[in-house]
Amino acid sequence: MLTCIQLPGQSNVISLLRAIRRPFTHLFSLNPADPAAQSICRVTADDNGFPCRISLDHTAVGETLLLLNYMHQPAESLHRASGPIYIRENVHTTFDRIDEVSPPLQKRTLSLRADDKQHMAVDAEVCDGSDFATLTARFFERADAMYLHAHYAKRGCFTCRA
Repeated sequence: MLTCIQLPGQSNVISLLRAIRRPFTHLFSLNPADPAAQSICRVTADDNGFPCRISLDHTAVGETLLLLNYMHQPAESLHRASGPIYIRENVHTTFDRIDEVSPPLQKRTLSLRADDKQHMAVDAEVCDGSDFATLTARFFERADAMYLHAHYAKRGCFTCRA
């Protein structure tokens, strides 16, 4: 999750980017015959194009990941949604940094959508990842923008919630 705040007397926006914190470790030990495992794919990275949603980093070639469905917009609204995400098997660190955007976000084209408290879209843009922080700050200047969702634009996969 990315949280943007402006401190009194400060002109700049400070952002805190946090990845998904939900535990997924138990899913790696599921038997493939288990019904809970039926919609989960075990993948071995063959290049660095597998961004983990916990570390918000690219996965090294040869690492094991799970590709699974994740409910990233649980609100009862027109935008209720879930989609595929990658989780690294041996991820030990959750991305949690102030004023820093992870490399996978910076290097890809992103689709950003700002939603209001009724979970309706109030603004949206497709941007280069290097513009992520600037665009996020601009969205949060809107009084009606409560949060935003970022997706990788090419495949539409959920990236993070801000």
